Amino acid sequence: MAVLGAIARFRRDRRGNIAVIFAIALVPLISAVGCAVDYSRANALRSKLQAAADAASVGSVSRTAPAYVAAGSMSADGAISSGSDDALRIFNGNLSGESGFTLGNVSATVSKVADVVTSKVTFSAQISTMFMKVVGISSMTVGGTSTASATMPKYIDFYLLLDNSPSMGVGATPTDVSAMVTATANRSSDDHCAFACHDVNNKNNYYNLAKSLGITTRIDVLRSATQQLMDTASATAVYSNQFRMAIYDFGASAQTAGLRNLFSLSASLSSAKTAAGDIDLMSVKGQNDNNDQDTQYTTILPAIDKMISTPGPGTVDAPQKYLFFVSDGVADEYNPSCLKPKTGNRCQSPINPALCQTLKDRGVKIAVLYTTYLDLPSNDWYKQWIAPFNAGPYGPSPNSQIAQNMQACASPGFYFEVSPTDGIADAMNALFKKAVADARITS
Repeated sequence: MAVLGAIARFRRDRRGNIAVIFAIALVPLISAVGCAVDYSRANALRSKLQAAADAASVGSVSRTAPAYVAAGSMSADGAISSGSDDALRIFNGNLSGESGFTLGNVSATVSKVADVVTSKVTFSAQISTMFMKVVGISSMTVGGTSTASATMPKYIDFYLLLDNSPSMGVGATPTDVSAMVTATANRSSDDHCAFACHDVNNKNNYYNLAKSLGITTRIDVLRSATQQLMDTASATAVYSNQFRMAIYDFGASAQTAGLRNLFSLSASLSSAKTAAGDIDLMSVKGQNDNNDQDTQYTTILPAIDKMISTPGPGTVDAPQKYLFFVSDGVADEYNPSCLKPKTGNRCQSPINPALCQTLKDRGVKIAVLYTTYLDLPSNDWYKQWIAPFNAGPYGPSPNSQIAQNMQACASPGFYFEVSPTDGIADAMNALFKKAVADARITS
């Protein structure tokens, strides 16, 4: 009976229920907190893995990366094994010293399609749990993917067509023009000449005079600017053969006026710079040599058109093509189709934009640098034949037909007019950089 009473009392006693209920509830509570801790830890480790993958994808297509360099010499699309190896190296390097996980599958693919290099890095890892083991989960799997791409720079061939006709012997600035006028006063029947004519029949010609007096002519500035352009191209190039240069002028002498090749198309920019040092004013043998028809656009532009092969999309084996045309824009040639009245068979007129359109229709971009035809108020020839389509009452007009035709010659956005106070070098560099930027945007 005593035993039965004790059992009955135990059944009626409820003082221990709270402890029992708490003990039962504690198991899921601890599991929930443990899960949160394990998940937080897993997310932190996954973030580190993802950061490593991001660094690998981006780094493997950077400008100095093996894949980017290798892509520059690929003529066809395809995978780049050196890029995959580089991506994995970057990924593993960023995880050096990290612990708490076991890497599973890690893969990297880097490939070139058209002008885009793309890197894709994928990873998975096992992370051991601490608290979730209570509920039978000993590890967690995390994974991720990172993709990065970079557009390759374009390969571009630049053909420089440089006007070296006698009119480029004019002083480079108004100060130089005035100095030349003063220096030539009373020296001959052609007093007050602003042109430094390179007359090889006279050792005391105005070209030599300008040099001896330190007067800078436009041909001097053009020579220096062309050399500086080669430095700009070298500094801009990502690949050693990305830019090729060719240099042409209007001929060594009036008697041989026409397209002259100073430097054939080549990726050796240092050699191009050396060749640019030979840019010089066309020589003449006295007055009226070759009837003074020394700026023969109607033969020179079709001739250089033949020198420029079919433009491509900007790949290593199919470069884009740009013609850099530097001139003062006035034709002086035999041309029965002259745009302006001519003196006998001599045509003196603004350039005919139709000559440029032929190249543009083929896909050649034309960058025009117009060296403003300066007003020469003391020169009777200028006043009679050039001023009517160039100057207003007080000098070169903003509506000069020379300037209008030169602008029409240029591809949209590639026209620069260089006034006497502007720098030809700055303009040439600006045109070059615009061409490089435009090549990437429009293709």
